[in-house]
Amino acid sequence: MKQLHFLIFTLLLGFGVGRENATATAVATRPAYMELKVYHLKTSRQEAVIDSFLQHHYIPVLRAAGITTIGVFKPLGNDTAADRKIYVLTPYSSLKQWEKVSQETTTKLLATGGAYSNAAHTAPAYSRLETVFIKPFEQMTILTPPQLTGPKNERVYELRSYEGASEKLFRNKVRMFNAGGEIKLFSRLGFNAIFYGEVVFGSKMPNLLYMTSFANLQAREAHWKAFGNDPEWKKLSSLPEYQNNVSHIDIVFLRPTQYSGL
Repeated sequence: MKQLHFLIFTLLLGFGVGRENATATAVATRPAYMELKVYHLKTSRQEAVIDSFLQHHYIPVLRAAGITTIGVFKPLGNDTAADRKIYVLTPYSSLKQWEKVSQETTTKLLATGGAYSNAAHTAPAYSRLETVFIKPFEQMTILTPPQLTGPKNERVYELRSYEGASEKLFRNKVRMFNAGGEIKLFSRLGFNAIFYGEVVFGSKMPNLLYMTSFANLQAREAHWKAFGNDPEWKKLSSLPEYQNNVSHIDIVFLRPTQYSGL
């Protein structure tokens, strides 16, 4: 059945039938891996260069390669930050696809990337590029777009990073999300999760990442208040087997760009 679904999707793309329908099918597919790129920027000029590169070069090239759903986000208050950032989330169906697409698109992007690819060493397009490779949790069945109807410029996406003091404790937290039912709890409370996954390669290890989304900051506060007061969470978080499995938490509030696919 899965092979049949994949064949139908391939035929739809091949005959150009309904971009929206094809995109919906792609979004409904569970990625095998996700790449999170973080561009670190110092100036508004660099931010404009990266925006143009992503919107007019990077995303079109990846869409042509069959990757239709790419998320691009910026932290709240990014325009006044000393270290401005742009987050880019790209899903891949396999490591083989990631390797193939990376090789093919690099050549195309170097040829067509304009101000990004041709930036002089004295005026670079960014100050640093950070890459995090993520493997989705077993309970993450799809890469989910948010079910939000409000304006994009009011939405809040919350990216959370949970580090563990050891590999054993980290695995315990991953188990808590999956078999323990934490993901199901987020779903029941309407957190509009974008993804859940463990970091395979990154600067912080062992580590898991997940992203939830809300209509605005007020909705975010209301959801987390409901989460903290929920009897199921109180029971789950008090179980002896799930104690002390997070040693450090980082939280970043993001907004999607107007050209983001998530």
